[in-house]
Amino acid sequence: MTTIVDRTPEGIVYRAAKTYPVPNLDILTLLFDSEHPLAREDTPIHISAADPSLILTVARARKLTQATSAALRKHFGIGKNGPGKDICSVISTGHYLLPALFYGIIGAGGVFSAASAASTASELSKQIISAGSKILVTCDATRDVAVRAAEEAGWGRHGGGRVLLMSEGAEWALKVVQEDGRLQPNLIDEGERLEWERVTDPRVLENSLVVLIYSSGTTGLPKGVKLSHTNLVAEAVIPGDMFKSWLSTRNTRSPPFEYRTIAHLPVAHIAGIQGYLINPFYMGGPVYWMPRFDFAQFLTYNAKYRITFFFTVPPIYLLIAKSPAVTDQFKTVEIAISGAAPLGKGLQHAASQKLGGPECFISQTWGLSETTGSATIMPMHMSDDTGSVSPLIPNMLARIVDDDGQDVEPGQPGEVLVKGPVVCKGYYQNPAANAEAFTGAWFRTGDIAEFRNGLFYIVDRKKELIKYKGLQVAPAELETLLLNHSDILDAAVIGIEADGGTNEVPRAYVVADKSRISEKQIVEYVKRNVAGHKQLRGGVIFLDTIPKSPSGKILRKDLRLLAKREQGAKL
Repeated sequence: MTTIVDRTPEGIVYRAAKTYPVPNLDILTLLFDSEHPLAREDTPIHISAADPSLILTVARARKLTQATSAALRKHFGIGKNGPGKDICSVISTGHYLLPALFYGIIGAGGVFSAASAASTASELSKQIISAGSKILVTCDATRDVAVRAAEEAGWGRHGGGRVLLMSEGAEWALKVVQEDGRLQPNLIDEGERLEWERVTDPRVLENSLVVLIYSSGTTGLPKGVKLSHTNLVAEAVIPGDMFKSWLSTRNTRSPPFEYRTIAHLPVAHIAGIQGYLINPFYMGGPVYWMPRFDFAQFLTYNAKYRITFFFTVPPIYLLIAKSPAVTDQFKTVEIAISGAAPLGKGLQHAASQKLGGPECFISQTWGLSETTGSATIMPMHMSDDTGSVSPLIPNMLARIVDDDGQDVEPGQPGEVLVKGPVVCKGYYQNPAANAEAFTGAWFRTGDIAEFRNGLFYIVDRKKELIKYKGLQVAPAELETLLLNHSDILDAAVIGIEADGGTNEVPRAYVVADKSRISEKQIVEYVKRNVAGHKQLRGGVIFLDTIPKSPSGKILRKDLRLLAKREQGAKL
């Protein structure tokens, strides 16, 4: 897929040579009532990995969607005063009935807003207060946290009748937690149905609010990202139609490709929302649902269900590459994609060797919650082993600018700006964040990238670059180098203050066996492989685990806090 470089009055603009038509439809009409998806009425689209007899077909999902919408409208007035106004927060582990809640909330005119299942009561309370949530839906595993959060938010004892427990078994149920802690009868009546509003007006679609996803807050407080029907539809159709195009050539071989993926990442992350609730439906194959990521079970399920397609994050590829437990569990995988954080070239090669056949090579995608997921993607018939994050997806535009907002020449690093149909509608009730993030129609991603040979290479997050004597050091580069060492299981790099606060030097945090490799050996290894200003002058600290978000991003703010404590202890 060719990337075109245009020199325009706006600056140097990158775009894909090809575009795909994005239909003017709401997300539910696209999935259930249009010719675009590959799934049909009897197609199984959501299946419990632990009990594969628990299945949602398209037809069953449609009935549960309409029944759920009816219950939410009848008992809580969701959508009664118009769409996009009632925030419905959800905290749950993964299960095959969770999509029925997602579709049902949107069908009622509500806004689906997921919270991490790992949230504390305090974190969840802040999120539902920030969102102004009308209800909070939970599963059994997160019930106690949900109730405490609702009480902290001032909803009343046991959530004041606004906390709902959803079922995970054969029957679909929503039950209100009463003030005495007991459950009311099931609110779902499958005899009552509410049809969703079919929307075709492009302006209404573009300015709608259907999903409110909170950013991970790896560098600051989480912000509510507003996603519209247009965002969700475009992120389904553009990569989905690229997939269909590949399928037309792939299926000239036997046996034909059958789409099967496994849900193991959090649904509070955009990868879970778009990647499990929407895209597989569009691509016509099932999602096998795991409640939480467990590596041993992940291996078992990949083999048992003959998974053919999966997206995951670098920490899991690291496990795949370095674990002796991985043998042939991934032999059926044909398409493997990595995202959420940079995947070093060495790890990309090492993990790819454990997957599928010789044609299966991990590709990288790049995007954010604010771009509804992927803003770049590798066409299925192509591969790249140079460490790029692939070309732009069709219909998207990008620029790369310096600190003054001036476009840099191709090959030079700068901040990526994007615009197009997958870019969010801004931040929820946060005009200051909107003013900082948008320059006209262009969204400032905060990621530093270079464009070379038609591909984009992410250097690092702008706010995470280390400045040593005026020279920039990218933590991601050093982390990639460290992970290439056979004795280092995981690594993270931050900048710490030096020279009385006038300078910053790199420090590595590593997971490794001290009997096999020492701090001095790690420092010397880095010294042999990178320029002088990138040396680990801040030292090496051994940890049991690297702190990461549920989506696999390194929590550098936690490491910075740890570094401050260490410095304080020395004073």
